Amino acid sequence: MLNALDTIPLIDLMAVSHMNYDQTSGLSILDQRGRPLRDLRISLTDRCNFRCVYCMPREVFSRDHAYLPSGALLSFEEIERLARLFVSQGVEKIRLTGGEPLIRKNIESLIERLASIRTLSGNPLDLTLTTNGSLLARKAKGLRDAGLSRVTVSLDALDDLLFQRMNDVGYPLASVLDGIEQAQAVGLTPLKINMVVKRGTNEQEVLPMARYFRSSGIILRFIEYMDVGTSNGWNMGEVMPSEQIISQINHEFPLRPLEPTVEGETAQRWAYADGSGEVGFIASVTGAFCGSCTRARLSADGKLYLCLFASAGHDLRALIHGGMSDQVISGEIASIWRGRSNRYSELRRSEVRPHTGRASGRIEMSYVGG
Repeated sequence: MLNALDTIPLIDLMAVSHMNYDQTSGLSILDQRGRPLRDLRISLTDRCNFRCVYCMPREVFSRDHAYLPSGALLSFEEIERLARLFVSQGVEKIRLTGGEPLIRKNIESLIERLASIRTLSGNPLDLTLTTNGSLLARKAKGLRDAGLSRVTVSLDALDDLLFQRMNDVGYPLASVLDGIEQAQAVGLTPLKINMVVKRGTNEQEVLPMARYFRSSGIILRFIEYMDVGTSNGWNMGEVMPSEQIISQINHEFPLRPLEPTVEGETAQRWAYADGSGEVGFIASVTGAFCGSCTRARLSADGKLYLCLFASAGHDLRALIHGGMSDQVISGEIASIWRGRSNRYSELRRSEVRPHTGRASGRIEMSYVGG
């Protein structure tokens, strides 16, 4: 049975070096459903200093949990090399994730490397990062100076006791709010806040969050509690559908829908009718968006995953350590993407199945990033 570290074998390393690949510059590679490769999410570590109940619950991720050893992680040089190869295939946006990416030492030097990359059209990358905000206050200026474009902060409550209970390490809300303020002050904008709404836990925080961030210049996004991995004990009964959240907010603050800004955007965009800002809703369970998904994910140890709900990946680090050339690795990336047919969320909606997320073999969000 596959586990999170199992991989799909690649074609023979010696044979691959003799293959010819179509490297036509500027042409998008498309998967089996006609979706281009535009976004790459790179996990820098599978470790986190929080124990959020929906992502890394303490009973699973205890002190004895076997994390990736430091020697198994991609080096910054390897990350930069792979990033350049993905950009050569059409990637325009790179998001750094974790675990908690800011606990990776000297992350600023990696950002400097990535910020120097230009897309096929000659533009700077859209280089962003998702964080729990715990280290953001002290790192915001350095991240911006290194070339980071913007940040997204995960924040699930404004009630301090509830926030500490959800992060399960007693981390205070005020420190995260300070980090958000510092990030906004140095220009890591447009800054986004992601709130995972879990029914029975924090749904009462929806309106306080909307009130707090409205008119702030910050984009608040509400995310349905997802069935990622097997550790969070996901149950459909704990999902609060985006439609209900939209209705709740619209009742107090009238909303009007906005058009997507980019192809493959996951969030439904809405504006406050009075012009006081934007809010987003990610219907990750009730509203499948597989048909426009342009994202690939690279784990901290160099496995390429084509879906957040995948059970196995493709080992690109093995190609690097096998001495393969950029041309060969780039060709393998293109071949993998062209073979992609993933549409888990669409299939999930049509399945008749128990209301539980205990699907064996799925990767954990903490391993590959959200």
